[in-house]
Amino acid sequence: MAKENVIAEKTFTFALKIISLYKGLVAEHKEYVISKQVLRSGTSIGANVNEAIEAQSKADFVHKLSIALKEARETEYWIKLLIGSNYIEPNTDLLHDIIQIIRILTAIIKTTKDGMNTPTR
Repeated sequence: MAKENVIAEKTFTFALKIISLYKGLVAEHKEYVISKQVLRSGTSIGANVNEAIEAQSKADFVHKLSIALKEARETEYWIKLLIGSNYIEPNTDLLHDIIQIIRILTAIIKTTKDGMNTPTR
């Protein structure tokens, strides 16, 4: 049985929500610019997490997760912009989800870096 990977599952589920958001923005609001940006960055997070899972070294793992974190922060920006421009509701789960993903990625990166800097006996 495969071991559960929380961040991979969360980013996959988040990507599905982002795809739904994109479809809604295009269909209901005819919004094509910001929706395309949030689609790109929001689905990229999980792709980078999956690349990190197959990393060739701890440094490669941290690098790929750092890219995922960068994409997550960009996605947070686009979601806040969509809220601020009244395309989506302020109490959207998307904002909560992306903040949670950012916290998890930050913690994984920090823990991994700390482990890399700890001398082995």
